[in-house]
Amino acid sequence: MDASHGVDRPVPVRAPSRDGAVLEIRSLSGRPGIRAAGEINVITRSSWEEALETLASGHTDVSFVELSGLTFIDMGGTAALAVTAQQLGTGRIVLERPPPELGRVLGIFWPGLSTIEVAGR
Repeated sequence: MDASHGVDRPVPVRAPSRDGAVLEIRSLSGRPGIRAAGEINVITRSSWEEALETLASGHTDVSFVELSGLTFIDMGGTAALAVTAQQLGTGRIVLERPPPELGRVLGIFWPGLSTIEVAGR
């Protein structure tokens, strides 16, 4: 378990809808942060917000959020990420390999948000 961030196992959220939306969140090995895979939408957002709260509570300088397995993030999930980053006392959140639309939406609605760094796709 990553004691600094408290996310120690997958947190699958199965949607009760026909689309079968699933979000899986795991801690990163060897560095502070989380990996999210699947979909962040109205059905899975509470688990995403919980993971972000846990990430922020253990944040010191840099926290990583690996998103290569993310297939969809809605505006509410993006807003939760931006608000979390805005509330950090110091440092930043580095988004690794996010879906291209996430960087664009952050740039449109939160231009100049220096507490989020988007790193490669």
